[in-house]
Amino acid sequence: MKDNVIDKRIADLMIKCGFGTLICPIEPVSGGFMHRMYKVKTDSGIYAVKHLNPEVMRREGVHDNYERAEKIESLLEKEDIPIVPALAVHGKKMQNIDESYFYIFRWQDGHITGWNHISKEESTTVGNILGRMHAIAPRNIPHEEPERSNIPWQKYVQRAEDEKNEIAAVLSDNLQLLINAEKELNTARASLPDILCISNGDMDPKNVMWDKGTPWVIDLECLDYGNPISHALQLALQWSGITTCNMDIEKMTAFFDGYLAAYDNGFRAYSSVFGVAYTWVEWLEYSIQRSLGTCIDEAEQGLGISEVRNTIRRISYIQSMETEIRKALDSRLPDMKSR
Repeated sequence: MKDNVIDKRIADLMIKCGFGTLICPIEPVSGGFMHRMYKVKTDSGIYAVKHLNPEVMRREGVHDNYERAEKIESLLEKEDIPIVPALAVHGKKMQNIDESYFYIFRWQDGHITGWNHISKEESTTVGNILGRMHAIAPRNIPHEEPERSNIPWQKYVQRAEDEKNEIAAVLSDNLQLLINAEKELNTARASLPDILCISNGDMDPKNVMWDKGTPWVIDLECLDYGNPISHALQLALQWSGITTCNMDIEKMTAFFDGYLAAYDNGFRAYSSVFGVAYTWVEWLEYSIQRSLGTCIDEAEQGLGISEVRNTIRRISYIQSMETEIRKALDSRLPDMKSR
């Protein structure tokens, strides 16, 4: 969507929702890889406006997912979890103007800690926030077979080759790596204990703002009910450097220190379900699809191509670190049980 079109829609949106008239040009700001974020100044204040990806919003069931996330967001507000919630207008958080969907937030001062500059103290703090979320209403559930990841890797390779897309070679060269990673992911999911809780699997470093040392969790559209073991392990790895291929075991331990101080269900066999770390294959599939043209413009397609390369490199790194991380999980988490 062209900038002048989106700018007009946001300007109309702010007036429609009672948040005032623009007093400065709208500023694009860095955000996630899926949606687009803008800084908007009006005569009533400063806001962050998120334009939800049109391709995502056309998916079946997506509005139900957002509605569920909004209800959980409201619950976290009541529990004093440090979040930046979307503003509600006439009881609704998601706003629609000309079939474009938006969330509006009060502007939150602060900074995002760079992936390579995360401290052990920050890892502990965020682990504690996740534990507080998981502790709100965890419950045991009847056993069900988990949904299996079933990605048609060979078809993507063939399509990329047919279209002479630049991702063809990197997919072909790493085909067996991706098949093995997906197999480990499915095995691990089948081994998870039958527990359900409120969770935020997207609470990685880019989604936590730090204002004078105080954390504020942003980008809450992925709030849902999920497995605490899976989410704790995945986020512990992200806050310890797995995303940038620069793993620090001490930061992983610090994350679990904070987490277990807030929520401890007694589970310690994290190494046995290490395969959930390969959830990255599902993000990879989404990036492949964008690389092959399922996107809104060339800029997003370029981002998809970049993320294909980055994610495959990350999956390869996880595989190279798997033995060391499993060993650390086995040797160090039991010590925490007696703390």
